[in-house]
Amino acid sequence: MFEPPRCPYRPCPQHSSPEPRFFLRAGSYHPRCRAAPVPRFVCRTCRRSFSRQTFRADYRDHRPDLNARVFLSLATGLGLRQTARNVGLSLRCTELKFRKIARHLRRLNLNLRGPLPPDASLQFDEIETYEGRRNTRPLSLPLLIERKSRFVVWGEAASIRPHGRMSKARLKALAKDEERLGKRRDASRQAILRTLRRGAELATRLAQVELSSDEKASYPGLARLAFQGKRVLHERTNSKLVRATWNPLFAINHTEAMVRDLLGRLRRESWLVSKKRRYLDLGLQLWMAYRNYVRRRFNFDECSPAQVLGFARRRMRPEELLTWRQDWGIQSLHPLARCSGTIGDWRNRPAAA
Repeated sequence: MFEPPRCPYRPCPQHSSPEPRFFLRAGSYHPRCRAAPVPRFVCRTCRRSFSRQTFRADYRDHRPDLNARVFLSLATGLGLRQTARNVGLSLRCTELKFRKIARHLRRLNLNLRGPLPPDASLQFDEIETYEGRRNTRPLSLPLLIERKSRFVVWGEAASIRPHGRMSKARLKALAKDEERLGKRRDASRQAILRTLRRGAELATRLAQVELSSDEKASYPGLARLAFQGKRVLHERTNSKLVRATWNPLFAINHTEAMVRDLLGRLRRESWLVSKKRRYLDLGLQLWMAYRNYVRRRFNFDECSPAQVLGFARRRMRPEELLTWRQDWGIQSLHPLARCSGTIGDWRNRPAAA
């Protein structure tokens, strides 16, 4: 039987420091989109009512039964229009579902991770894409992974200045873009630093950080800045080496090829390209959740990357990732919790529980 972990109303004292049995049961209601009744509750302190649905990620959704299909479709190569056709929604409804699901998964990606094991090693690289228009609005996308598990620690897009051959037509297009949007700034350094710091958050138990990357000149200084207080063993490899299995950067190269394939927004010469950078970041959160918690690490492997690192006890189904709200940090309900149990509680349970 479901027990609410807290009062959902932030001004209430039972929200931040819930007491045992802070609620009263107040019957149930029968929504059209669910076969079973949804229980209601009343907080003993603030006397406000809420239901089990208040704690779910599909709170106030009109078609919660389609959320998993939308997530799986967008995380495995389809675009918004084809997804809308497949699930029977309008394009606008599909866009809104995509944004809500992606923001939920961003919080989940941050909540479920924990300290890396002592034998972990990190790999880092950047890929280049664009927003809206290829020749005037390029983007850099730094990616950080754990090499053995292929767990994607973080990735985010950042604007960079146009470079390469400047034809007359391109210069004219650049002038029009600058007149309309202002001079494009290079934010890649800040994005690289934020991405590496996401890795530093997980490296608390590591005596030294093993980091592999290519030979870009700015990487060593940014790595030292991100992993302050840690000894960084930074292995650098020439990016012009053949991208075969013997290449030291094969794991990150393979991950980049996978994200190019499964995230349509990153495909070259594709009309699925993001018109705005922030939507590329949201799409990346969908793919990260799919790669880390749903998909096998390798085709012959039964474990997900998160399972290899101990962040999850088994591979999750898309429906499970989209169960409970994640906006309360580790005090949010765990995706695998049926009735009760926060992420913090699940971390403290023995693995056989």
